Amino acid sequence: MTLSSQPLQANSPTTHVLYLHGFRSSPQSTKARQVATLMTTHFAHITWWCPQLPPSPKAAAALIFEGTAQWPSQNMAVMGSSLGGFYATWLAAQRGCKAVLLNPAIDPARDLAKYIGEQTAWHDPAERFFFAPEFVDELRALEVGPLPSPQLAWALIAKGDEVLDWREMTARYPGSPQVVMEGGDHAISNFEQYLPQALAFLDLQAAL
Repeated sequence: MTLSSQPLQANSPTTHVLYLHGFRSSPQSTKARQVATLMTTHFAHITWWCPQLPPSPKAAAALIFEGTAQWPSQNMAVMGSSLGGFYATWLAAQRGCKAVLLNPAIDPARDLAKYIGEQTAWHDPAERFFFAPEFVDELRALEVGPLPSPQLAWALIAKGDEVLDWREMTARYPGSPQVVMEGGDHAISNFEQYLPQALAFLDLQAAL
């Protein structure tokens, strides 16, 4: 599952933005809704997509890949939180596009192995899904090495993340610009404060 990436041009305007939520999360997460509101109110001319990802990593990757197959690599960007950051890293490696990584999961195959079984959706506890044993191997299949263009990834990492180790996150992206905040939490509850920096990195241009 590989698309040939195109070399990024200097000051290539971002025309397509993808947002990928985390494990047990959805497009209804606070960060996803904050970005969605901004995109629809200030950047309505930019293609915006925030899909509900299926529990299967293989199916999620297929959805992401097929949904962005016609997007221009030099003009697209992906934002991903937690497990979504892992998927965003995979997509950035495939397409050579810009990526904004928000407390990205580094080794979800290791971390999610203990969640095999029935799970509840974070934003709707009445909604349940099954995290199957084979999903761990599907996550391993999506692991990528160092990003070919690390300067195209921007990471926002909270030292106070109660789920993921901030040291592991910073070490994963040594050649990428990073903002490592003191304190904070896994959800990045103060994300709105850092959103302008993320948008500046993506070089979004408001409609004239």
